[in-house]
Amino acid sequence: MTQYLIRRVFQLIPTFIGATLLAFIIIQLTPGDFTDRFALDPNADAEQLRRLRENFGLDDPILVQYFKWMWGIITAGYLGESFTYRAPVTEIIVPLIINSFTLVLISLVLTYLLAIPIGIYQAVNQYKLGDQVWSFFAVVGLAIPNFFFILLLIVGVLFLQGPLREVAQGNAWYKPILDFLSYDLRNGLLFPVGGMRTTEIYDSLSWWQQVGDRLWHLVLPTLVITTAGLSSLVRVVRGQVLDFLQSDFVRTARAKGLSERVVIYKHVLRNAISPVISGIGTVLPELVTGAGLVEFVYRWPGITPGFVIAIQQKDLYVVMGLLVLSAILLMIGNLISDVLLALVDPRIRYS
Repeated sequence: MTQYLIRRVFQLIPTFIGATLLAFIIIQLTPGDFTDRFALDPNADAEQLRRLRENFGLDDPILVQYFKWMWGIITAGYLGESFTYRAPVTEIIVPLIINSFTLVLISLVLTYLLAIPIGIYQAVNQYKLGDQVWSFFAVVGLAIPNFFFILLLIVGVLFLQGPLREVAQGNAWYKPILDFLSYDLRNGLLFPVGGMRTTEIYDSLSWWQQVGDRLWHLVLPTLVITTAGLSSLVRVVRGQVLDFLQSDFVRTARAKGLSERVVIYKHVLRNAISPVISGIGTVLPELVTGAGLVEFVYRWPGITPGFVIAIQQKDLYVVMGLLVLSAILLMIGNLISDVLLALVDPRIRYS
């Protein structure tokens, strides 16, 4: 195993260089660059634009720009400077990563904690009422697109605001629900996503109020992401457990007098869990790439909105910084999944 890990680590180096070089070239091949929007301004100073391009090295060949950027990563861990914000890329992307990491991590933990026991329950109770009910919800979850489910939740929130306010009539017991239902879907979350007012309000809160505010506004986006992953993962776990329930070693374990709980969780689940563990390779990049459409609709200040804005503004090094983190986490995730598979499944050995 040690030799295998060392060999895999060395294999990650050319993979990382190839992935980042390809991404860098593709981004550079798009028409125009960051200074083009200033060049279109009739009042722009041509000399100032020339100095700007010289400072950022935009006139250098693509490979020269790439190797300068890569040398900064190797020597100092420096991802470059943002063209738009005139600040190190790390300062720009770290807050976005933290927001996306929080959202996706909570959703993934809930998905795995719910999918495994539900899938086992369905397999053990195949074709019974409980299995049919969960199968129905799983099919509905797979059939409904995320963007439509998001809209349904928004409509539900807006619809419930009026009736609940009439029922509450100032009763303090309903206040948390009303606060949640009245969160502004147009202007986004209370913590800063742009605008002086929201920033001032958020900064005036104590640290535990800030944490509570973030968690409170995580409810709807977390619900969307969790249900989307739960529907498919439950089907995988159910199918795997059903396959191994018919195996010879399960019949042998039962013939030895082992309890059904030991048979399921010690023998069946250990073999059936392999596809779930192999999927861990994609989990780490998801923690950085964010939740896509969900972040846009719910105004969550995460990676996806920041990535799109950086592309629109042709902010090269911000885009590359996000791609670098995604590539690294994807490679690390695949390595972790391979190691976990070897630990869980005794049939897998790396020599």
